[in-house]
Amino acid sequence: MAEEVAVVDYSLNNPDTLTKYKTSASISHKVLEAVSAWCVEGAKVLSICQRGDKLLGEEVAKVYKGKKISKGIAHPTTVSPSSYITPYTPLSTDAEEAATVLKANEPVKIQLGAQIDGLGTVVCDTILVKADKEQNAEVSGREADLMLATYYANELLLRLMIPPGLLASGTDEEKKKAAAEKRPTPSKMTQMLETVAKSYECNIVEGTTSWLFERNEIEGKKKIVLLPTDKESRTEGVPEVGDVWGVEMGLSLGSGKYKVMDQRPTLHRRTTITYQLKRPSSRQTLSEIVKKFGNFPFSLRQLDDERAAKVGVVECVRSNVLRQYDICTDKDNAPVARLLTTIAITKNGITRIGAPPQLDVSKYKTDKKISDEQILKILEQPAARSTGAKGKNKKKKKKPAKKAVDDDEESSSEED
Repeated sequence: MAEEVAVVDYSLNNPDTLTKYKTSASISHKVLEAVSAWCVEGAKVLSICQRGDKLLGEEVAKVYKGKKISKGIAHPTTVSPSSYITPYTPLSTDAEEAATVLKANEPVKIQLGAQIDGLGTVVCDTILVKADKEQNAEVSGREADLMLATYYANELLLRLMIPPGLLASGTDEEKKKAAAEKRPTPSKMTQMLETVAKSYECNIVEGTTSWLFERNEIEGKKKIVLLPTDKESRTEGVPEVGDVWGVEMGLSLGSGKYKVMDQRPTLHRRTTITYQLKRPSSRQTLSEIVKKFGNFPFSLRQLDDERAAKVGVVECVRSNVLRQYDICTDKDNAPVARLLTTIAITKNGITRIGAPPQLDVSKYKTDKKISDEQILKILEQPAARSTGAKGKNKKKKKKPAKKAVDDDEESSSEED
């Protein structure tokens, strides 16, 4: 008689699930910190991406040794220069792009992620490239506006992900009333986020999308799309307790509209579509992709033969076996900032599993600020219920957070 295969619970009800997410997040955070330090004036983007992936692989290899579970890279290291919106990872066989270097003061988007047992944690942070001696210098002007606007818009979006009434206090009747409140519609969410962006004379990047994360999938059944560009990219589903999401916020100093570049797409991922590929090179390339990356995104430079991969993916993309990520930039070539946070929604609110480092708002100087009282009130609210000893520090952090929003004076927002 055949042995029954145990069914593994990959929901957040299983403590092991959150442990695996947190393990992958610790790797993502460590590599993000290292990659950020490598992003200095004159550094080659290709070299940074290669070093980032090497470090991701080394750190993943250190955990869950001897366990029969999959583990690896959930998103390759990408470094997107100033006006680039989408993740960018050049190839060594494309000489012109391989020579791309970082420029001083440009906002650079770093995105990467690790996965343990198919549970991926992806993070994206935006940093301003500085010369070595200027790493701790204050930032002013339009760069400061962009960084602050993106930070506060992201904080607002995270709070809008919380199901109504989840963190309500008071009597049972008051909690029930709060839970019955209507969720903000996608258009209402966009309107509120635009208010934050325009407070700093910025605009939301059209098509900015947050996705439900599932096992072996970082573009799940639900998504929230800001300023969708067509009917197929509209919001589907709502955030609920038990969900894991990749929450994205992108802002531009330009119009927020994008253009697709003529450059070769280098980032791909496998789809659920099956097709009998005709070319042997295509079948060989797909076989390597399935074995190494599963359904997670990958760069062509991660395949054994980069030149052969460039040929092998053509039929795969044409037959929709692979999805290619076009390289998009701001239509006005204006600077763009982007953040991505992997969160879990629990009964206690938002848990930031993988997140960019907290922005030190005291280093960013501007005369602009948010004045909308409703938004200020939401930003002052915690994203999670206090549990245990951490509650002692909440009040100390909450007050300076308001001061930063209102006055842009020295402060640091609460860490939820």
